[in-house]
Amino acid sequence: MKKKIKKVSAKADINVTPFIDILLVLLVIFMTITPLTPKGLDAAVPQPPPPGTPPPPPDELNKTIVVSIDKAGTLKINQKEVELRYLGNELQDVFKTRNDRTMFVQADPDLLYKDVVEVIDVAKGAGVDKVGLMTEQISAASGR
Repeated sequence: MKKKIKKVSAKADINVTPFIDILLVLLVIFMTITPLTPKGLDAAVPQPPPPGTPPPPPDELNKTIVVSIDKAGTLKINQKEVELRYLGNELQDVFKTRNDRTMFVQADPDLLYKDVVEVIDVAKGAGVDKVGLMTEQISAASGR
């Protein structure tokens, strides 16, 4: 009876355990870093004037550009009605001669967020530097 003698050869397989360990560590790192990235939109919210302060003169009110959006989605630039497709051109005309390129958005509280963001995007595309959001309290204080 002959015995078979097996030759021991070198194992040619790659050990994947360290590779999987590194991948899992990277996965954990990316999962913890992702929520830390800042998200959102910088918004300038004007503060109401102190009680007893007289209202600003009419020419100063005309310096402030307010784009208002009602429930139906109607847009107005300082009470002048304008369609969304012409908003960018109108804002470019308004800010053509101004050094201060700041405007405020006054939206109905029941309006969808995407509608407000769309107006802000159009304003940024028209060259507006700063966009502020007006709240109900500030709108009542300014008389608009």
